[in-house]
Amino acid sequence: MIKSFSLALVATAVLAACATGPSSPRYNTLDGSRPLVIGHRGLAGYMPDHTLEGYARAIALGADFIEPDVVATKDGELIARHEPNITATTDVATRAEFASRKTTRVVDGVSETGWFASDFTLAEIKTMRAIQPLPERSKEFDGKFSVPTLKEVLDLAKTEGAKAGRTVGVYIETKHPTYHDKLGLKLEDRLLAMLAGYGYTEKTSPVFLQSFEVSNLKYLRTKTKLRLVQLIDGDGVSLAGQVTLAPPFDKPYDFAVAGDPRTFASMVTAAGLAEIKTYADGVGPWKAYIVASKGVDANGDGKPDDVNGDGVVDERDRTLTPATNVVRDAHAVGLVVHPFTFRSEAKRLTSDYKGDPAAEYLLFYKLGVDGVFSDFTDVAVKARESL
Repeated sequence: MIKSFSLALVATAVLAACATGPSSPRYNTLDGSRPLVIGHRGLAGYMPDHTLEGYARAIALGADFIEPDVVATKDGELIARHEPNITATTDVATRAEFASRKTTRVVDGVSETGWFASDFTLAEIKTMRAIQPLPERSKEFDGKFSVPTLKEVLDLAKTEGAKAGRTVGVYIETKHPTYHDKLGLKLEDRLLAMLAGYGYTEKTSPVFLQSFEVSNLKYLRTKTKLRLVQLIDGDGVSLAGQVTLAPPFDKPYDFAVAGDPRTFASMVTAAGLAEIKTYADGVGPWKAYIVASKGVDANGDGKPDDVNGDGVVDERDRTLTPATNVVRDAHAVGLVVHPFTFRSEAKRLTSDYKGDPAAEYLLFYKLGVDGVFSDFTDVAVKARESL
């Protein structure tokens, strides 16, 4: 990837923007409009993923869109869960009546053991309760909220948007399309039928549809005018600051099945972005493709050093690398850019940010991203207001 901006240059750009006259655009987005704040899985930084209560709170805090990940139940109902494997996000493992449903399935080429949405009816799913999957986050809401259907999420966006006096969009991810296809639970047609019931059929509708796979987005393009977004994943970031690629995070899984040699990294080149524009309206890259970080290996052992001496090695021991041309190249072909995922925990903030999550948002906003997926809606909105 071609590197172009340093954090220092971005800081200079910030100062220059503040000094320009009123005729200058306030935002560096594709069309100059305000970057979107997308409530990632609702309000995942404070509450369990994908609950009506979390979505509602994200809206109250100013989210422009809320983001449900969609999987299918045994009886073909669409529900909001991060993965088909619901072990980490529900209390199913504690439910004696479901103990016999524990199984092993292959998802995107990887064997997983647990409980899967496709082995339960919606009625059974509705008896479960959501839990916080990340151990460092608050567990105070565990067991209090049910698992919502996509229809319930769509209804909530309308009702809560009306209360707030604005339109609230829904940013839907079709999770693991190839996996669902093999189970006979194809997501796309039932999803479009549901959205059509709300009048959501046009590019102007308050809906984005996103996927890490490509073939299902191309299929959707033949069926709908709704905005489509190609997600771009990666496995990690090397000591030198390059995104690393390892299965299943190296390429869209439908590429792996088809033997297609292209990777996610090739999709964010200028040529790759131009190809995406033939079937999608935007890209949702892992934020490391836009600005990554590098570590230090002073003793040459091939492992990152604990630079700050706190006994652990994490983002606080790394420094930012210059920004790439991904935003520029995407905008050049008319694609919006919505990177993921912005989080506030100190261990996830590169040393340059000095523990302030707002600094990360400001960097990306000034680089011109058109929206951000955030676990902490309040922080994302406050940072945007400071532009």
